[in-house]
Amino acid sequence: MRLSYHPDAEAELAEAARFYERKVPGLGTRFRTEFDAAVIKILEAPERWRILEKDIRRFLMRRFPYSILYRIAGEEVRILVVKHHSRHPDYWKERLTG
Repeated sequence: MRLSYHPDAEAELAEAARFYERKVPGLGTRFRTEFDAAVIKILEAPERWRILEKDIRRFLMRRFPYSILYRIAGEEVRILVVKHHSRHPDYWKERLTG
């Protein structure tokens, strides 16, 4: 499977890592490590996680309050959102066309 990111998801990932790194040195790295492990799990079995809406699936991170929302398109997994659980649940919906 190939992997791609919506540009806004890349920005959310970078901002989350910076936020945690500012809070505690090294925590941003731990966030990225858990995120990268989550992406590996998604790529190994992309259909394993539940459908949130239409064809959008959700992976819940274990140690951080984030969800990874993604879409499977043929041989590609496209990460659309790296969402903190406190954000409005629908803020990302304009990305469905991206």
